[in-house]
Amino acid sequence: MLLFRMLSRLIRSGRLEVVDARGGVHAFGTGDAAETIIVRLTDPSLHWKLALNPGLYAGEAYMDGTLQMVRGSLYDFIDLVTRNAGFGTIGPFDGLRRLGIGLQRFWQQRNPMDRSRRNVAHHYDLSGALYDLFLDADRQYSCAYFAEPDMNLEEAQAAKKHHIAAKLLLRPGQKVLDIGCGWGGMALTLAELADVEVTGITLSQEQLAVARQRAELAGLSNRVRFALCDYRECQGQFDRIVSVGMFEHVGVPHYAGFFRTIRSLLAPDGVALLHSIGRAEGPETSNPWLRKYIFPGGYSPALSEVIPQVERAGLWLTDVEILRLHYAQTLRHWRRRFMANRDKVAALYDERFCRMWEFYLVGSECAFRHQGHMVFQMQLSREVDSVPLTRDYLYVGERAEQRRIHAA
Repeated sequence: MLLFRMLSRLIRSGRLEVVDARGGVHAFGTGDAAETIIVRLTDPSLHWKLALNPGLYAGEAYMDGTLQMVRGSLYDFIDLVTRNAGFGTIGPFDGLRRLGIGLQRFWQQRNPMDRSRRNVAHHYDLSGALYDLFLDADRQYSCAYFAEPDMNLEEAQAAKKHHIAAKLLLRPGQKVLDIGCGWGGMALTLAELADVEVTGITLSQEQLAVARQRAELAGLSNRVRFALCDYRECQGQFDRIVSVGMFEHVGVPHYAGFFRTIRSLLAPDGVALLHSIGRAEGPETSNPWLRKYIFPGGYSPALSEVIPQVERAGLWLTDVEILRLHYAQTLRHWRRRFMANRDKVAALYDERFCRMWEFYLVGSECAFRHQGHMVFQMQLSREVDSVPLTRDYLYVGERAEQRRIHAA
């Protein structure tokens, strides 16, 4: 059977047993039998579906309950598979899929404004109560920054915001644009750290309402305003521009326009900071299950796709930092909190939704641990001398702030 031939080539480290829909047992890999991960398939069609397109059908089978864990957790299973696959591909037909990668990406990631709004609503307009069950209190829904190994989630998310603020080189009186402001945490933090005016834009109605309420409660609505706005509609000029966790939703066909917009909105001596998920293995397509159920229109780019567009837009790439396992650590915190509150998630939605989100959080964490996913932060400017000539400025005040946060 094609599926089991595929698994026999894939599983080299660790041990996996699959009970097929007819009750047959198939063992793969080597290792201690007591540590064997066992899964059961209850739908005979999975025998060919998982071989044809494991990236789509494994997640659907887990959601439907036709892929069942007999021994070990879902994390144990996905960790085993992705650890063995590494940067490589899973499935004998993946080479054929790669032949049409350019055309696939054009159609999958074409995000005109109306489609962008629908894609954002699909994920970010879910119940706010859901996000409160696994995010930190500030609802930072992006990679945290574990400046010290023993940081908890709240500390690491605060450190992320301060790390970005340091790269922005904020000065009193500046105007700041936050593209993809989420629930407002970054914009409010920047306003609190420096005497700046911040405009945050989002395409999510739910996020907009929460962000405005938070600004009012914090007494910052005179310096922080939020708007329902696409980055392509934004007008004016800003001394600083920040975008965290939004670029993944832009789409490859729109990269040139995105960076042209950044340049046109940025003051001549301005500084921009882009924080985005990326991939180390080069251009690819989005995981089909993730694209269908979690982030329609989403894509994590390779730097080789991004930097040429920065150059063509006439921007200086003044600093690049690669955060490797920081997101894996972030996702582990989220996954554990989600699982601890699983019954509350089921009360909000249903069991299938719980399985879908468990698969999303597990698969994402393993992608950052084993399959070349990372986060990059790009500092951009229009002028060659807009930022200091060395990176020392990043760490002087930041380290003192981290010590203060950690002590508190």
